[in-house]
Formats: sequence, C-alpha cells, structure tokens
Amino acid sequence: MSRYPNPFKSILYLIGLFPLGLAAFVSTVVLVAVGVGTVVVWVGVAVLVAAAIAARVFGNGFRMWAQAFAEVSLPPRPVLARRADGVLRQWRDLATDRRTYRDLAFVVLTFPISIACFVLGVASIPLVPLAFFVAPPAAWLHARMAVALLGPDRTAEQTARADRLRASRARGVDAAEAERRRIERDLHDGAQQRLVAVAMGLGRARGKLDADPVTARALIDEAHADAKQAIAELRDLARGIYPAVLGDRGLDAALSALAAKSPVPVSVEVDVDPRPPGAVETTAYFIVGEALTNIAKHADATEVDVRVWRDGGDKVVVEITDNGVGGAVPRAGGGLAGLADRAATIDGVMSVVSPVGGPTVVRADLPCAW
Repeated sequence: MSRYPNPFKSILYLIGLFPLGLAAFVSTVVLVAVGVGTVVVWVGVAVLVAAAIAARVFGNGFRMWAQAFAEVSLPPRPVLARRADGVLRQWRDLATDRRTYRDLAFVVLTFPISIACFVLGVASIPLVPLAFFVAPPAAWLHARMAVALLGPDRTAEQTARADRLRASRARGVDAAEAERRRIERDLHDGAQQRLVAVAMGLGRARGKLDADPVTARALIDEAHADAKQAIAELRDLARGIYPAVLGDRGLDAALSALAAKSPVPVSVEVDVDPRPPGAVETTAYFIVGEALTNIAKHADATEVDVRVWRDGGDKVVVEITDNGVGGAVPRAGGGLAGLADRAATIDGVMSVVSPVGGPTVVRADLPCAW
C-alpha cells in the first residue's frame, strides 16, 4: 500500500475498527482466560483451541475490513487446515502455527488503538480538516500494522518456496534423466541401426566390387538409402530436443507448426511480446506438444484451443482447452505428471481441470525469472 485511502473510506475504516476490535478482544481474551484456568482438567485445551480459532476468524475479519476500506491486499488464512490424520493433528498444527499468535497479537493490540481510531473517525465527520488531513494517514498507519501482523509470514513463505524449489529441481533432474534415456533409446533403435546397416552394406559391396559389380552397385544403392534414412532420423531427433523453428521464428510459429500436424483441429493464439527466455519458450512448446498428443490419443475431442499470453510481464501462461470426454487425472509416471515436472524445472506450476464429460483445461504458469 503506497498511498492513503480516500477520506470517506478512511472514516468508515476508523469507525468500524472499534466494534470489530471490541468483539474480537472480548471473545479471544475471555476464551484464553477460561482456557488457562481450566487447562488442568483438559477442558481448557479445547477452550484454548477455540480461542485460537476465534483469533483466526477475527483476523480474517480484520483482513476483509482492511481490504475493503484501507486498500491493502490481505488474503484470508484457513481457520483450520484440513488433515486426513485426525482432528487432534489439526489442533496441534493450529496451536504451533506462529500465524495464530500473530493474529492474537493483532487482536490484543488493535483494541486500545481502535478506541482512539473511533473517536478520530467520528470527529472527522463534521470536521473537514480532520477528514482530509488526519483520518487518511491514521487509517494508513493502522493498515500498515495490519499488513505487518496479518500479512503473509515471510519466513514461512521463503521456507515453502525453498521446499518447492528443491522438489522442482529433483523432478527436473528426473525429467532430464528420462529425456537422456529416451534420446539414447531413439539413437540405439533408429539412427544407430541404420548406420550399422550402411557399414555392413558397404563392406559387402566392397567384397563384390570386382567379382560382381552389378550386385555391388545394388548394395551401394541400398547403403545410400539407409544413410539418407539415418540422416532423416537424426534430424527428427534433433528437432525433438529443440525445434529449429522455435529458435528461428519464436513460439507463435512453432506452436502453429504443431497445430498443423495435429489430427484434431487446433486454434492457436499467442501474445507473448516481448519474447520470453528460451527456457520458457522450450517448456511452453513441449507442454503444448505433449498435451496435443494426449488429446489425440485419449480425449476424443473435435477441437482444441491453445492460448499463450503474458500475465503482468513476469509470467507466461499456457492454456490448452479441448472439448473431449474429460476425466483426465495426473498420475505418477503419466503424461500429465511429466508436463508438471517439465514446468517445475523453471519453477512453473501446472494445473488440470477435467470434469467427466469435459471440457479439459490444462494450464501452466511459467515465470520469466527464477
């Protein structure tokens, strides 16, 4: 938040803090007092959990109030995170979460401040100088305190980001290893066999060159055909590693070439100016290519829409939508999981929405800096 809210919103914000702060303070302090007093008979544990939940609920109330009138961005927190291993684990997580204590601290600190804010807000209604020159800075200052205490936990965010990066790098290494094995297999089963056949054919032709020149010529022609086939297979393999059209003409032309080869009609819309980094282009290209292959094999679709655009300048969004039968679920080792792993190598995120009956939407958010 870099500017003051307008006077009207500032006055509403200051006045509304008092009833919200009073309800939050009374509820949480009473619950904490009762919980501490009865903790020896175990009832207090449940009461303290209720106090933590109340702090979370009122914290979300303050967040919504600040977003509505003080023009700050404060997304709500889950009151009680879902866990499959029982309610006691949920309670333990809530009790050990530092964000719970930040919410509680905000509730306690805001109550006395809200009294002064309420007086200032009421006085600002008839007094124009207060409304224009005092109320907005006061609302701004309190909103800054809300951002500091109710905003995202930077330490937890950095820890979560580090965990995501470690996981994405591990998946990237696995994806690179799988790609290496694929290239090795393609070379062994394709071009290498062709080149072995060329060498054997030329060897046989050399042995028959003097005694049977007609047969030798036929063997040379056969070796020549195998050599051309090996060159074609090597070219296709190189395109699979990095398509030349992508490097030369960019993402729009490369995706249009993919769409032209698809057995399902594909419409392509690309708007990524300025041109993103090469790693982003390559990832987007292979995500679209693999998605189109999956659609042709499994979706029973009659049309596909591919849209790629920049979101805010620092992210490229790839979205593939088909009108097929739906029901696509990412599975370990499957094509969709492979797409997610490819996106994760540059700290991207991929999601799949595919209800039974369709449509299926595959979306990848790829950052342009990582």
